[in-house]
Amino acid sequence: MWTPQLQFVLALLAGWVNRHQHDVIDYLQAENRIFREQLGDRRPRFTDAQRRRLAVAAKKVGRAKLFDIEPIVTPDTLLRWYRKLVAQKYDGSTRRGPGRPRTATEIRNLVVRMAEENLGWGYTRIRGALFNVGHDLGRSTIKRILDEHGIEPAPERRRKISWNQFLRSHWGAIAATDFFTVEVLTMRGLVRYLVLFVIDLKTRRVVIAGVGRQVDGVWMEQMARNLTDVDAGFLRGTSYLIHDRDPLFTAEFHRTLRASGVDPLRLPARSPNLNAYAERFVHSIKSECLAQIVPLSERHLRKTVTEFTEHYHLERNHQGLKNRLIEGGRSERTRTGSIRRRERLGGTLNYYYREAA
Repeated sequence: MWTPQLQFVLALLAGWVNRHQHDVIDYLQAENRIFREQLGDRRPRFTDAQRRRLAVAAKKVGRAKLFDIEPIVTPDTLLRWYRKLVAQKYDGSTRRGPGRPRTATEIRNLVVRMAEENLGWGYTRIRGALFNVGHDLGRSTIKRILDEHGIEPAPERRRKISWNQFLRSHWGAIAATDFFTVEVLTMRGLVRYLVLFVIDLKTRRVVIAGVGRQVDGVWMEQMARNLTDVDAGFLRGTSYLIHDRDPLFTAEFHRTLRASGVDPLRLPARSPNLNAYAERFVHSIKSECLAQIVPLSERHLRKTVTEFTEHYHLERNHQGLKNRLIEGGRSERTRTGSIRRRERLGGTLNYYYREAA
């Protein structure tokens, strides 16, 4: 049992300690106010070690008491530092392995390729095609890959078919036609001739349909008959014939083509790129042949054009066909036999080959 004297001494001691603690707190509060006045609008900067010490101490004091002592840092910030300290203790991210691996670049490229080459294929259809070649991807993964490459869903892609896609989807059933002009030097001066040609877009084979000075509806109708002849017509098996808006492509020309099952397609105005294959042939025959020769008559012009066309098919390598010849297949690469030159038009057009042993 404690004696009354001992209890009185303990009470005095406790009161002294309490008053001393209040004095210390008052001093710290006054010190904090001075620090805040010196800082002004500037925020105090703490190191991680300082934050850790303050957070541990703040937890012991409690949120209510922290408001009483007016710390430099708000009680909510001190307690947030403490919660972060606890979270770091149980953070296992450094011991975790990597998450789901990213889809391989090869597979991602294949998804994009399938979507671009098949406008009507949706996510499920592409997933099935991938499964056929040994890849199992989810629809959401396919959707994400296409979104990242800016490729729209199948219904939107189908509505926005490009001219290039149209040509490729009809590869082998579409041809193009155009005119080019040649000035022939005659006894009466320069006479302009028109040359009509047709090119098969897939094979790049070309036929000179006609050469003439006076081109009208009757002449064009006859050209259409020749091109669609059942036995020898160049357009046999062709479904579409594209051409520019030249008025020489008359209604008679269109009517004769349609009667033979060929649908003529008139291109928009001022769009030479839509008939790029025909434009490229015109550039080739003019730069490689006609620019080097002065045609002296219609007969000379026809011979020149015919010689270039044969050279174009048999002896001229085409970059669009992997630098191969149109006809004759892939020549044998041999180092035996003498190298010979086959020339046309007096050496204007040349072809080099090895003489058979």
